[in-house]
Amino acid sequence: MSSQQSFRNLRSALTLEFPQSLGVYDKYEDAQKSVDFLSDHEFPVENCMIVGTDLKQVERVTGRLTTSRVALGGLLSGVWMGLFIGLIFSFFGNGNALAVILSTVLFGALFGVIWALVGYAATRGQRDFSSVSRIVATRYEVLVEHKHAQRGRELLAQLPGHTASQQTF
Repeated sequence: MSSQQSFRNLRSALTLEFPQSLGVYDKYEDAQKSVDFLSDHEFPVENCMIVGTDLKQVERVTGRLTTSRVALGGLLSGVWMGLFIGLIFSFFGNGNALAVILSTVLFGALFGVIWALVGYAATRGQRDFSSVSRIVATRYEVLVEHKHAQRGRELLAQLPGHTASQQTF
């Protein structure tokens, strides 16, 4: 199978023909619960999609960056990389395994510190904080092939506590 054919198969797996909305939910868990309810009632859920809409990026600041914190992070990262490479070399080498591991750990630590400090210096104080980020949806819409929409709505009307809005985007 060619990569173009694989892409077309993936693309067709992520699309529906004439999709209709079964509901819009504020939480992914509620959309998932609706599809699970449909599945429990032998609804053809392979004709459904959960689509996250109104995407936003959320970034959580985790701390202030200083030269010493950057150097420490680079050191620790380099030690781990050096240890990993040293272990691989020790498995395939004929020399003293401990010496190989220790030398790669030291080189890794030195390289890690230098690399981290050069990267930090390149920002010129433009980003003196660390953070983690992710993309999240603010709403989740359950879509279904048009030929199954009415039955899906009827089933979801029986779901206890079903509170999805019936708007579409």
